[in-house]
Amino acid sequence: EVQLVESGGGLVQPGGSLRLSCAASGFTFSGHSMSWVRQAPGKGLEWVSTISPGGGSSAYADSVKGRFTISRENAKNTLYLQMNNLKTEDTAVYHCATGDRPSAMSDTAHRGQGTQVTVSS
Repeated sequence: EVQLVESGGGLVQPGGSLRLSCAASGFTFSGHSMSWVRQAPGKGLEWVSTISPGGGSSAYADSVKGRFTISRENAKNTLYLQMNNLKTEDTAVYHCATGDRPSAMSDTAHRGQGTQVTVSS
């Protein structure tokens, strides 16, 4: 059974940083692209970033490009999202998901329960 458990969220002031983690189990982590998606209050799911199975390639939404960095440690079955220069509009529940952007956004996606990120002064 696929399990994804996010951690690292919290309350941070604008301009601050957070590092999210996602512990994966139940599948061959190193064989899959992985993504982060988020859902802000009252809004739909938004794709944030995707990383290739080996970690050599990544992609970002325009809204986070230059501020967020996705990475992975296949030996630890763990996905990360380093978030710098956070803005109030980054406030959302962040989920890790298996697969690339279309897979991560689909109704049948494997996604974790999420971790809350709140950016507020």
